Amino acid sequence: MLKKMQKFPYERIVCLTEETAETLYLLEEEKRIVGVTGYAVRPPQIRRDKIRVGGFTTINIDKVISLAPDLVLSFSDLQADIVSELIKKGLNVYCFNHRTISGIYSMILTLGALTGSFQKARLLVTEYKHKIEEMRLKSKNKIKPRVFFEEWDDPMISAIRWVSELIEISGGSDIFSNISEEQSASDRIVTRKMVIDRNPDIIIASWCGKKVNIDKIRDREGWTNINAIRKNQIFEIKSPLILQPGPAALTEGLRSLYEIINS
Repeated sequence: MLKKMQKFPYERIVCLTEETAETLYLLEEEKRIVGVTGYAVRPPQIRRDKIRVGGFTTINIDKVISLAPDLVLSFSDLQADIVSELIKKGLNVYCFNHRTISGIYSMILTLGALTGSFQKARLLVTEYKHKIEEMRLKSKNKIKPRVFFEEWDDPMISAIRWVSELIEISGGSDIFSNISEEQSASDRIVTRKMVIDRNPDIIIASWCGKKVNIDKIRDREGWTNINAIRKNQIFEIKSPLILQPGPAALTEGLRSLYEIINS
């Protein structure tokens, strides 16, 4: 007996991360989304309109299955066990694993292809490329302040690749750019002494899933003479704007970085 033929483009999609859901809305393909991660907040109506299936690493497998998706979108090795379980249950899964701005472009184009909206995706990527080049030109030939970007506090993790690239585009110099090509967060752990030695002019923190404690950063042992501490140049960017490798990082995330670095 022949199995039912798979429909294409995909009609029932579950997004296990924020950036794929936001991208599908921007491509005007949100009607295809039947479930999203609990962290999805962009655009605002997603919180009202779409069923939640759990956190980034705490996905409810049974809930995903109950939505009868014909495609599940995931991200990175951190969801590898979830992806494996979904595949064992017979679901189609596409796992993105990008860490760069060019990788974000590829993710957008791939989603366009999977949903029959490739031309819209091309136009969106072209728009982002133009805006990023404008930002790069605005920042050109300026003195580059040294920037420490802290994506987690304990242990301190820094230099996730797309943020490091955006810092450079915004006119800053990432003090840990030398480790930005490391895929795993465990390979991007830095120490207080390493930060002291590099003496950043600006500290920007974005702790995934929790509010940044500026006083905690300021009061770290041995940090009194760091330029950013002495000059009170400590800032927070909300994690949904910068710590997901998608449209938010290329727009509001980049704008936030530029305003901080050039203020």
